[in-house]
Amino acid sequence: MKEEKKLIEYANGPSLEEINNTVDVPKNASFFRTLMAYSGPGALVAVGYMDPGNWITSIAGGAEYKYALLSVILLSSLIAMLLQSMAAKLGIVTGRDLAQATREHTGKKTGFVLWVITELAIMATDIAEVIGGAVALQLLFGLPLLVGVLITTFDVLLLLLLTKLGFRKIEAIVAVLISVIFFVFAYEVALADPTIGEVLKGFIPDTKIATDKSMLFLALGIVGATVMPHNLYLHSSIAQARKFDRNDDAEKAKAIRFTIWDSNIQLTVAFIVNCLLLILGGALFYGTNSDLGKFVDLYDALKNPDIVGSIASPVLSGLFAIALLASGQNSTITGTLSGQIVMEGFIHLKMPLWMRRVVTRLLAIVPVIICVILYGGRESAVEDLLLYTQVFLSIALPVSIIPLTIYTSDKKLMGKFANPTWVKILAWIIAIVLTLLNLFLIYGTFAGL
Repeated sequence: MKEEKKLIEYANGPSLEEINNTVDVPKNASFFRTLMAYSGPGALVAVGYMDPGNWITSIAGGAEYKYALLSVILLSSLIAMLLQSMAAKLGIVTGRDLAQATREHTGKKTGFVLWVITELAIMATDIAEVIGGAVALQLLFGLPLLVGVLITTFDVLLLLLLTKLGFRKIEAIVAVLISVIFFVFAYEVALADPTIGEVLKGFIPDTKIATDKSMLFLALGIVGATVMPHNLYLHSSIAQARKFDRNDDAEKAKAIRFTIWDSNIQLTVAFIVNCLLLILGGALFYGTNSDLGKFVDLYDALKNPDIVGSIASPVLSGLFAIALLASGQNSTITGTLSGQIVMEGFIHLKMPLWMRRVVTRLLAIVPVIICVILYGGRESAVEDLLLYTQVFLSIALPVSIIPLTIYTSDKKLMGKFANPTWVKILAWIIAIVLTLLNLFLIYGTFAGL
């Protein structure tokens, strides 16, 4: 058994070997300087919490129920912070990412099945990115959807260029794109001029959320779709990019502390962005009976004075499209890295990054191209794909959360860094509740709820 484990470790090697243990951190530096050195992985993780798939849900939630669902976004963000901190801790303490740890505790056949499920979830994320990017290009430049889809295939060249520049450059570019998204929606919310008192009241849970069926389903959509499975694999790997003494518990504790600081700061930014989206929906569209189910609907509404009043302008809608494009490009980077992590971790298959990107991108664009051809390039039909990609994400969620909870609570594996009892109990409650919520979302998707 020991020999087999050694063979597995030898075959798999370090997680994301090209970036593992490559980023220097200062010795005996100030808190702020050390935090800056550890900052970066949290930005890549935060991308998954403000992706285009969440935009429609958040804005529609505001348009339909004003600010009442802000409390749900707050709860979702707190859950995300806990799970991501556990994922980062697993990587730092064990030197294994979540995919590697899962494979080492399961057999070859089980590992393959888990890889397929997780790979489908990453493909689903990639499809959302393709759709978001193609729609943004159409809105900004009037390009046909099919042309926009084909253009998104070439962002593989962008990622390859970034890889050559080094991991810190990738982290910096992702942070800049996140800043674009943040400032666009902060500006639009400022123009919308919401009532601060009503906004703050929205963070207090409302009993109506549990009693109103349609409100409950939308709330479940926000919670259930918040935690992206691939983010847990990603964080457990890129948390190992920093250089520190892996044999020193004090160094491990320091790495865990600053990595969690980085993660929580960036997830707070994602929380604010999601709040801004819902507030924008509540301030501009509540009571207007506008159809805001698609990106195009939102784009058109932002320049329609009959809906949003005097602040309506092409600039407002153009900024929305730019933010959508920035979000899509961010997902390009994180989706590729996540795909590489699960492929190497679950089935020990390594391939050049350019090949990995081409394969995953082709798998993502084929269903979108088929949809565009069949439905004549109608945005509504293409964006309906987003709804069904969430099903794959829902199926993959228990595959990531349950093993994560088991491994980080195992004292033999984690030593003194194992989850304390209260974290273990809370993590299991979250794992069970999120699994049930996602099963309900799958049912609702196919039942047309």
